[in-house]
Amino acid sequence: MDAATRDFVRQRADNRCEYCLLRQKHSDLTHHVEHIVAKQHGGLDDTDNLALACHRCNLRKGPNLTGVDPGSGELAPLFHPRRDRWAEHFLFQGARIEGITPVGRATAHVLAMNDARRLELRFELFALGEL
Repeated sequence: MDAATRDFVRQRADNRCEYCLLRQKHSDLTHHVEHIVAKQHGGLDDTDNLALACHRCNLRKGPNLTGVDPGSGELAPLFHPRRDRWAEHFLFQGARIEGITPVGRATAHVLAMNDARRLELRFELFALGEL
């Protein structure tokens, strides 16, 4: 993937993880340009298949396309930043990101969006008015 494509993805996402909304400036690790549908599943380097993801979201997502919705126990697709709207699947409850649909709940679970470190960081950012 060329530098222009990576720059385009970063700018389109406003340097914010498209899954948990963490801004690049609040992370010690560089956000990744990730394949929404992994190459091993036929995903391409096309910008419609690329998203900006923080280190934690990218590592937890891996090549997964689905997860189990903890609310129903059913298989659900993961959030797709090019097709889905964040606010239709998630909301903030204080520092927590709550999934409000099967897609949101499965994604929050697979990506461990509310692990202790993420909650601590979001709590700090909320207190500073940065989130």
